[in-house]
Amino acid sequence: MATKTQSRQGGKASSGSKRGAASDKSAFSFGNSNTGILVGAAVAGAAMGMAANVGRKLFVQFSSGASGDWLDALKAEHELALAIFDKIEATQDDQVQIRTLLLMKLKYALDKHAVEEENVIYPALRQANSAHDADALTSEHGYVKTYLYELEALAKDSPEWLTRVRDFRSMIEEHMRMEEEEIFPAFRANLSEDQNRKLTARMNKEGFKVA
Repeated sequence: MATKTQSRQGGKASSGSKRGAASDKSAFSFGNSNTGILVGAAVAGAAMGMAANVGRKLFVQFSSGASGDWLDALKAEHELALAIFDKIEATQDDQVQIRTLLLMKLKYALDKHAVEEENVIYPALRQANSAHDADALTSEHGYVKTYLYELEALAKDSPEWLTRVRDFRSMIEEHMRMEEEEIFPAFRANLSEDQNRKLTARMNKEGFKVA
């Protein structure tokens, strides 16, 4: 009798062990399922982040005027920079934070613009036997960077700061005028439609990289 009882108890223990193993297996599977969900969510989140970043770049690039051909796009970027200058010149000496933010915005717009011109347009000018014009424009970009450097270092609440901004604007407006009215139209007129299309695509590609 005792033997049968022990046998039954042993059987129950064995059955319990099986249930415990099944429970452990179920828990293990559940853990793997959660891990899979988390990994999947992370991958999806990364993909969405990448897509959002690409979308932002496209928006920045094309909203800044990358439509039509390369010269139309550069003119639109000139107008964007001048609009930022307008906002800066409308500030007061005590609006330090606003001036700082607007200067950052101006620097970004001009840096992106310079990358497009220096990496695509100016080299194309040199290939078209307009190296003198390309070198002159590149040199003026150096002064643009100098102005930006000085404005970042100068106290934003100083009356001298806005005076320096106006000097900068005067210099850059002349640079833009030379490009828009003299150098670029003459260059574009000597390009075929296919050459203009390829130049536009290459410039947009450079702008996309830094958008």
